[in-house]
Amino acid sequence: MATIILNHPLIDHKLTIMRNKETGTKEFRQNLDEIAMLMAYEVTKSLPLQNIEIETPICSMTGKKLVRPIVLVPILRAGLGLVDGFKTIIPTAKVGHIGMSRNEETLQPEEYYAKFPSCLKEADVIVLDPMLATGGSACAAITNIKKRGAKNIKFACLVAAPEGIQVIETEHPDVDLIVGALDEKLNDKGYIVPGLGDAGDRLFGTD
Repeated sequence: MATIILNHPLIDHKLTIMRNKETGTKEFRQNLDEIAMLMAYEVTKSLPLQNIEIETPICSMTGKKLVRPIVLVPILRAGLGLVDGFKTIIPTAKVGHIGMSRNEETLQPEEYYAKFPSCLKEADVIVLDPMLATGGSACAAITNIKKRGAKNIKFACLVAAPEGIQVIETEHPDVDLIVGALDEKLNDKGYIVPGLGDAGDRLFGTD
């Protein structure tokens, strides 16, 4: 499958505002919402279509409609910040949720919550998370979604480190990866550099 780095001027502009440590919660959330709308257009660009016969006010014609339903799956909690923007562009999308946390003994990501629409198996599933750092939680989330029958999966994130992209490409080569911006690296604490800090804390105003 494909890894796509968007490098869109409007995304870069809004992302710069989000990266600024002086940007408050309201402005951070608003720009994330706007970027999500821009990303939704790109993420859905390759979705399959089928022909449908309709009547316009003028004549008959062959139109197009999506082949499969769309399911958005934010990884809790930061992934929630991308949902509203995507739903603005895809108002018929259903929303599932998956929560991942790190086991303090094994240091491995573990699922602590999951709830999905019944159409997951036949849907185009778009997994959402603003940050792709080490890739551990994202890989585990995708694995667990696949175990529930999902076959057509895309992963959309705002900012990614090269290390995280490599992990996704290696562990899930069948998953399209759409990235708003590719950052430089991870630091020794596993944070994306230059990054934008903890997306969940900045989105919800927590410390």
